[in-house]
Amino acid sequence: MKPVEVTDANFDTEVLKSDKPVLVDFWAVWCGPCKMIAPAVEEIDVDNNQQVSMKFGIRSIPTLLIFKSGRVVDQLVGAVPKRTLVEKITKHLN
Repeated sequence: MKPVEVTDANFDTEVLKSDKPVLVDFWAVWCGPCKMIAPAVEEIDVDNNQQVSMKFGIRSIPTLLIFKSGRVVDQLVGAVPKRTLVEKITKHLN
């Protein structure tokens, strides 16, 4: 599946109303740990889309939220190994 840039304007449609699990990466260009995990995930930029970040209480980046049926079902905070990302995502695909 091709990554989609999610913004404040399309968050409800792309994430909350999705019929598939969705991984959202809250990141910023100035964040070192964000750059470390960037090759493993595609993301939205918290500097440009602050409404969604505030709505979900994002206080540290990178923060990855996994949504399923419009609800947050899991999260990862900080730079985590690719193996951890794959395990968390795979857990929610069924």
